[in-house]
Amino acid sequence: MAQSDVITEFTHQAETFNTSAVARSEPVLDALVEAAGPDAGERWLEVACGPGLVARRLAPLVGSVHGVDVTAAMIEVARREAAGAGATNATFELGDATSLALPAASFDGAITRFSLHHIPAPGRVLSELARIVRPGGAIVVADHLADEGAAAFAWSQEIERLRDPSHWASLPVGRLRALGDRYDVALESERVIELELDYEDWLTRGSGGEAARDVIEGLVDEPPDGADCFTVARRDDRRVLRLRMWVGRWRR
Repeated sequence: MAQSDVITEFTHQAETFNTSAVARSEPVLDALVEAAGPDAGERWLEVACGPGLVARRLAPLVGSVHGVDVTAAMIEVARREAAGAGATNATFELGDATSLALPAASFDGAITRFSLHHIPAPGRVLSELARIVRPGGAIVVADHLADEGAAAFAWSQEIERLRDPSHWASLPVGRLRALGDRYDVALESERVIELELDYEDWLTRGSGGEAARDVIEGLVDEPPDGADCFTVARRDDRRVLRLRMWVGRWRR
């Protein structure tokens, strides 16, 4: 997968992701802020910021927040929404999560959400966040989980890639915990949050979802044993996709 695949996909999703219920979920945003534990006056970074929803939530609590994303359409949405919200201390620019054009130890904290599963070498993101956060600062990572079992892992990742060609791989919890092992950071806290998405909204937001609908639904109807992190259920007259999101905080 090339970076151009991510740019193409999230140019397609720039507006719909910004308005999606899962991205705007108040309990999830509150959990991210709680994990970050920001102090007034601090300088924070949101990496792979998308439309800047997390940055806007942090803005009233910190001195400044800066967002970077590789997709220009997402940066345009982030700037527009921050201006509309009066978040004058939130700034945004193009940037690669795996190679940040930012000085070392230049932020008090950094956060990224729903990004690692698009990146073939997610450890490079942790490496960059450890580099740009000052000693004593916090690094917060949130992403949805994959099951540990091989069959359940392969099944969910096939569905994800059919729906969104920029998806690389979600990680099991053990691999997420271990991401910081090579860097000078210590895992301080973690929690798992249950996410519930409207299945139709999730399916059609991805650029491949409608074209691959029949294949995806055939797979969804035959989950393997041990599929717990990615499940589809019926609620009243609609289907829901249930995911599990891991939120971890490392201390630099």
